[in-house]
Amino acid sequence: MKILLAEDDYIYNESIKDYLELTGHKVDAFFDGESALDAIMSREYQVLLIDIKMPKLSGHKLIQYTKDADIKTPIIIITSLIDIDSIAVGYQLGCNDYLKKPFELKELELRMHELVKKSYQTDNCGQIKLCEGVVFNFESGIFKKDGTNIELTSKELDIIRFLIQRKNTFCSIEALREFVWENKDISYSDIRMYIRKIRVKAGKDFIKTSRGLGYKIDVISQ
Repeated sequence: MKILLAEDDYIYNESIKDYLELTGHKVDAFFDGESALDAIMSREYQVLLIDIKMPKLSGHKLIQYTKDADIKTPIIIITSLIDIDSIAVGYQLGCNDYLKKPFELKELELRMHELVKKSYQTDNCGQIKLCEGVVFNFESGIFKKDGTNIELTSKELDIIRFLIQRKNTFCSIEALREFVWENKDISYSDIRMYIRKIRVKAGKDFIKTSRGLGYKIDVISQ
């Protein structure tokens, strides 16, 4: 998974980043709220880990701006605060879970996996049911069609994760360019070529298209 970490304490920041990367995740780590907000608005993440007390922009403000932008990425607050009112504010703003420092890194990983399961409708094996005969493990990136593993490139996985996060909703090709390619120079025809390659592997109806609206992946309810 691709994870954003916003934590101003150097030791916690480095420890969490190192641990999650050793367990196979990609982590963008930031030490202040403003830098984290810029990344959230321009990149795609599967989980946000946010400290409440940060310089330049607090965790509460960061969550508020994220939700105001209609970004639905699940959020875990990590905090040393013991004030229940402060934690309550985080929930009111839209966080999904919290961990109080100090905590075990393994507990953080377990909570992340549970949150992903709830947020992306995965089953007990971490799989999401997509179209007929197609299942996808959101965390590992394992993609199966009729029980057979299908090899996908990292960018093809990014596209699938992006559309699943916005499941059953059409997303414009501009949104794909903005978040999957992080506004890098790529033509719309090249993006369409990626979509075609995924359809060749997964089936022509796996990614649906609507003229003027864009692309979507339908998720079958568990």
